[in-house]
Amino acid sequence: MIHTADGIEDHVTDEPPAPLIGAGIRRRRRALDLTLAEVAGRSGLSSPFLSQIENDRARPSMRSLQLIADALQTTAVQLLTAAQTPRRVDVVRADADPGLDPAARVRPLVRGHQQMHALEFTGDHDADRAFRHRNDELMYVADGSVEVEAEGRTHHLGRGDTLYLTGGVRHRWRALEEGTRVLLVAVADHIETSVDPRA
Repeated sequence: MIHTADGIEDHVTDEPPAPLIGAGIRRRRRALDLTLAEVAGRSGLSSPFLSQIENDRARPSMRSLQLIADALQTTAVQLLTAAQTPRRVDVVRADADPGLDPAARVRPLVRGHQQMHALEFTGDHDADRAFRHRNDELMYVADGSVEVEAEGRTHHLGRGDTLYLTGGVRHRWRALEEGTRVLLVAVADHIETSVDPRA
């Protein structure tokens, strides 16, 4: 275990985590012309810890990954997928190691730098964080119930309900009961749609 600048503990391993996220983080940082020290300043994490992550010798928690994503003006999902090679046919097993802190209870369902991404959330979710994605997103409640705030309205969704959000809609959500399981499917941010939601 190592300690980051803000006291977060993360696992360090001699074996690279799966998925290998270091290369994707490094590419994104360099694309923004940022140094490790600048990303450390923006994220509150230490430069040595960020270097360990970029070299795939540290496995960040979901919280740490989100801090890095915020510093790099992207999302954790994009960082997870950016380093992986696209596959024409790919099966993601239910017991696959997501490469993140298991306590985060979030599992990528699509691997590689694809045109879409999907995540499975189980249990609680941080409703304090607001999201605004470039492209469209679909939320499906597989079990339990959630509360979603979008465009000034609150929506309560139960098992089997879906919510569709067009790109650019600011939103936040939280689980309302234990055992809630939510699937989020979205068009990847790097895909250009016919209408720019930010226009």
